Amino acid sequence: MANHKSAEKRIRQNEKRRIHNKTIRTDMRTTVKKGRTALEGDDVEAARAQVRAAEKSLRTAASKGIIPKKRADRTVSRMNKRLNTLASS
Repeated sequence: MANHKSAEKRIRQNEKRRIHNKTIRTDMRTTVKKGRTALEGDDVEAARAQVRAAEKSLRTAASKGIIPKKRADRTVSRMNKRLNTLASS
């Protein structure tokens, strides 16, 4: 348990940040999952829109430090690669 006023404040701040980061992380995971399911379908335009939304949420999470930037880049790259193969076929 915290013994100093500053430590108590730090605990409160950490809890607020944890909840904020959790909401961003869950939204990111949901949009990425929707993007991946859209890539499994046949509709190219719907897949393109979902991938664009997933890319935006991944970049946002990476810029806020919730996930590493390289992980966001890798995920976006893989999704765009699958989107291009879907569009070409």
